[in-house]
Amino acid sequence: MPALPFAKSIVQTLAHAGHIAYFAGGWVRDYLMKHPSDDIDIATTATPQEIQALFPKTIPVGIAFGIIIVVIESHQFEIATFRKESEYTDGRRPMRIEKATPEEDAHRRDFTINGMFWDPIQETLLDYVGGQDDLAKGIIRAIGNPHERFFEDRLRMMRAVRYSTRFGFPIEPATSQAILDHANSLLPFVAMERIWQEFRKMSQFAHFDRGLVALHRLHLLPTIFPELKDVSLEEIEKRVAPLRFFPKGAPTISELLELFPNDSLETILERCETLKVSREERELAIFLHKTTQMLDMPKDWLAKLELVEWAQFYAHPHADLALQIRAAHLEHSEKLHFLQEHTSRRQALHTAIARMQTHTPLLRAEHLLAEGIIPGEYLGKLLKEGERIAVNHSLESPKEILHLLKESPLWENKISPEK
Repeated sequence: MPALPFAKSIVQTLAHAGHIAYFAGGWVRDYLMKHPSDDIDIATTATPQEIQALFPKTIPVGIAFGIIIVVIESHQFEIATFRKESEYTDGRRPMRIEKATPEEDAHRRDFTINGMFWDPIQETLLDYVGGQDDLAKGIIRAIGNPHERFFEDRLRMMRAVRYSTRFGFPIEPATSQAILDHANSLLPFVAMERIWQEFRKMSQFAHFDRGLVALHRLHLLPTIFPELKDVSLEEIEKRVAPLRFFPKGAPTISELLELFPNDSLETILERCETLKVSREERELAIFLHKTTQMLDMPKDWLAKLELVEWAQFYAHPHADLALQIRAAHLEHSEKLHFLQEHTSRRQALHTAIARMQTHTPLLRAEHLLAEGIIPGEYLGKLLKEGERIAVNHSLESPKEILHLLKESPLWENKISPEK
């Protein structure tokens, strides 16, 4: 069931208890832009304790900041007490928090398009910051003094670029200049984990390439990655141009690594560690690097790859993504030929690929045990060689594989080196 009826019922409950409550922030913006959203935050005059007393299931995620999550069925709603904040010392958290009016609360928020409230009972907009006008103009503007807003939370500089990229809105001059003035203070005030999450949010929408270019133009990208400091804007545009042709939903790490085309595997691993990416994203980065190394081999070397090596590549869960990313760097005619070549080869190897993916080889340990091979490293090598023979010779019978295996240099008359 959509979240809206539940969110409205929360506002009604708060109102019946004598509190003011409105929908706040991004949902209001998206509603005015006719972008459906179930991500509804609520702002209210009620304190966290009063909210907890009114609703049976709550999660105290930020009581110190006046924030409680109310859970209704499968939906979670963040409810925050209207507040004023002051005395920022770490570029993120205020030292003082006070209860406030809705208007005062609006003026502590980041951008005008995010600073509006919606009364779902009266169905009226409350706009104390000019957000509706800026939506109509199509601009990103910091609320009040942009220098103060960015001093309060440096990550807002990246958010300005994210909203600009997502909605296709330019950042108005005063806000843009404030970003340029404070870009070099992003670190160490903002943790790399928060920066990585901002990259992830930005990459979920179209035109991530434009966002990265904007981050570079505003000096944020070279602040995050100092090795890009002397890289020209034109070169950044060139490096990220393939992102327009990446498969939809490509993981953020695969897109971000386009900024660093000459990274060694060691550097990639260090970058993943710095960004605090997940283990899965790290493994993807490794596989993409290995794919590049393989496909960049000279054509005569590439032609010498055995069928089993191609089958192992195609059996990898990220193989299709890696090929689509590789194709994104090619001209249209080259791209079609490249993808057709791999599609044909993959179809020819589909049986072997399926065996690898399901871990069901034709030649198994019991076949070798019956031949007198004892368990151990040598048996493992024979199994691996048996798989190579099966794929390279298109065999479907363990008996045929075993026959050729016995003729291979690895076979030693059933005598293991361990004997």
